[in-house]
Amino acid sequence: MMTARHLTKRYGGRNGKTAVSDLSFTVRPGTVTGFLGPNGAGKSTTMRMILGLDAPTHGHATVGGRSYAAHPAPLTEVGALLEARSVHPGRTARHHLRALAHTHGIPRSRVEHVLGLTGLTEVAHRRVKGFSLGMGQRLGIAAALLGDPAAVILDEPVNGLDPEGVLWVRTLLKSLAAEGRTVLVSSHLMSETALTADHLVVIGRGRLLADTTVTDFVRQAGTDAVKVVTPDASALVRRLTAPGVTVTAEAPGHLTVRGTDAEHIGRTAAAHGIPLFELTPSTASLEEAFMDLTHDAVEYPATLEGAAA
Repeated sequence: MMTARHLTKRYGGRNGKTAVSDLSFTVRPGTVTGFLGPNGAGKSTTMRMILGLDAPTHGHATVGGRSYAAHPAPLTEVGALLEARSVHPGRTARHHLRALAHTHGIPRSRVEHVLGLTGLTEVAHRRVKGFSLGMGQRLGIAAALLGDPAAVILDEPVNGLDPEGVLWVRTLLKSLAAEGRTVLVSSHLMSETALTADHLVVIGRGRLLADTTVTDFVRQAGTDAVKVVTPDASALVRRLTAPGVTVTAEAPGHLTVRGTDAEHIGRTAAAHGIPLFELTPSTASLEEAFMDLTHDAVEYPATLEGAAA
């Protein structure tokens, strides 16, 4: 299990920047926890504090009940991928992993195992400087898994991977969780997170915004809608008008209704003889729910105004 308790990180003294502010959450074994937030939200800083790479200004973080530095063989407790390119470019993939293994008394057979697991066996003799972005990511994941750790922290693990590689990472993460391991994964790919994660920790401007399941997160976004197609849209809109109900006309005869469900819309239309050609409930995507929650926490908000000028 991974815990963060009141983590705070400030740079530049009292008047400097607060990257993480009073952040607390728990990452439990047997689940894939997605760690989400806009750029600049403090995700990388938080992961660095969990791994002892940055000292918190206040608070503390533990993995398996201890701080990272207190583990006598940390690679066997928590494996991490924060920067896949943090490898000496002149080393081969195999030599890089063997050097890491030597520091923890990990046998060479484990090196060969993770090379095979990540699909790098055939290129293990090549120098890392010639690796593509995707190959570098695979090597980083191999290093994270080298000690057969009980907990794994991965920062953007699918970055640079092709579709087959993305599917492989998705399957890998689920299998690690199924084995009872603790898995924390940050990503900007909402569609992939929706397919992979069981739980979400969402932060913005260094503060906790949500700590919940994926299903509840989307449900609580309140952006569920019902698509309605009818030749008598104006009559239906009049009958549906009520506090909390919003109706948007997407095109003539095509409505998007929020604030009520498909059953109520269907019964209302039937009671007043209004024909319906389509009545389709739609659930908000994780991306829509994420954007709705974090729109005030974006560090560099962009606008399309004047883009076509």
